[in-house]
Amino acid sequence: MANNPSATAPEFGPLPPRFAELKREIIASYPDFEARVTKAWGEILTELDKVTKEIAAQGSSNVPEVNFSELGSLSQERANEIRNKGCVVVRDVVDDAEARTWQGWLRDYVAKNLVDGFPEGDKQFFQLYWTKSQIKARSHPNLLATTTWLNKMYHTKDGEKLEGIDLDTPLMYADRFRIRKPGVQWDAHPPHVDGGGIERWEDEAFRQCFDDIFNGNWREHDPYDLKNRVFAKSSIYGRPNQKSSKATVFRTYQGWLALSETAPNEGTLQVFPNIMLSNPYMIMRPFFAPKEGAQPDSFDPNDWQFDSMSPDFHGIYSYGKAFVGPRPNTKTHPHLRLDETMVSVPKVYPGDMVFWHSDVIHAVEKQHVGKEDSTVMYIPAMPYTAINAAYIEKQKKSFLEGVAPPDFPRNLGEAQCVGVGNADDIQSPIGRRAMGFAIEVA
Repeated sequence: MANNPSATAPEFGPLPPRFAELKREIIASYPDFEARVTKAWGEILTELDKVTKEIAAQGSSNVPEVNFSELGSLSQERANEIRNKGCVVVRDVVDDAEARTWQGWLRDYVAKNLVDGFPEGDKQFFQLYWTKSQIKARSHPNLLATTTWLNKMYHTKDGEKLEGIDLDTPLMYADRFRIRKPGVQWDAHPPHVDGGGIERWEDEAFRQCFDDIFNGNWREHDPYDLKNRVFAKSSIYGRPNQKSSKATVFRTYQGWLALSETAPNEGTLQVFPNIMLSNPYMIMRPFFAPKEGAQPDSFDPNDWQFDSMSPDFHGIYSYGKAFVGPRPNTKTHPHLRLDETMVSVPKVYPGDMVFWHSDVIHAVEKQHVGKEDSTVMYIPAMPYTAINAAYIEKQKKSFLEGVAPPDFPRNLGEAQCVGVGNADDIQSPIGRRAMGFAIEVA
């Protein structure tokens, strides 16, 4: 999860005029674009008017919950629910006592060492990657079995076997952790989508992930189709907190491991739990504007007109020489009704995990009204691909040197920290492979 500035920050600006050309390039790339997409836009508005009301009424129960022990025998119906909603809570991945031990080690680590984090005066989100707790968690067999199960949600629509991709072999992307205190306002993570912004339209491979949407066949869109996903560039401009100018890894799901109890209103994750609708809507949104005199939140298709002239890609903003987003809100994407449909995930306990597809709109609650620190480690699901394996090899070097991984800015480093993890803390053969200690780089 990136540390992004608020969408209301003054540094954010409109997109430059050249993006109107990108819009027209896309229009010219698909036959009968205007007619097909206009018809689809009307269908999506009708569907969103119904579904958003249902999401708002059901709240946290929208988010599927399964136990780790169920993964091997989960029915097709429940698996499809997870696919369609794009999010899931997996219970009891790690034993409660072990998770609590890791929480204690993290607290000791930040207490005993000079560490990077924010907010500056009262650090709670830590730019730390190599604590013993993190190494133990990333190499836990149950955790890797869970990410493997999630990786295998992906496929190719036409059944083609893609060379150099093995969904049965999990790799482990090193990320950070938070220890969020009660009572602290948290404004850094309003609704957003990670894993690519304007690149979803501008990068050719990324754009092809949404071909069915651009062809007007939005119901056939499959966010789990690997064919172009593994080659899509998610950062062609570079962003804050992202050192590389190109996509370095492909993650099937983002996720975190709970090391404490965290309930709704206690600083937990929020999601829009319907990826099959949010994807088509967000991808089509730049091509439509309300007609003069129409309400900007109207669900009536007749109140909207096709827009091929403006440079707007709603929710994408200029930020210095780069761009950030998508960061949808009630003004840019009114039909999502985000003030009602960003639902909090159900209460989690130590050892539970939360995962969400890389396209899912998600946020972090501003308020934490609970009594306990909310402690989570960010751990995504990542399969073996040639690009991912090459990254893991570089990440392993960073681990051994005690410096930040390749995707993150250099900082104080952890080589001299008391309690820093090392290769001996990797607790399983599958964990060693996932972290690059027994893997062949293609």
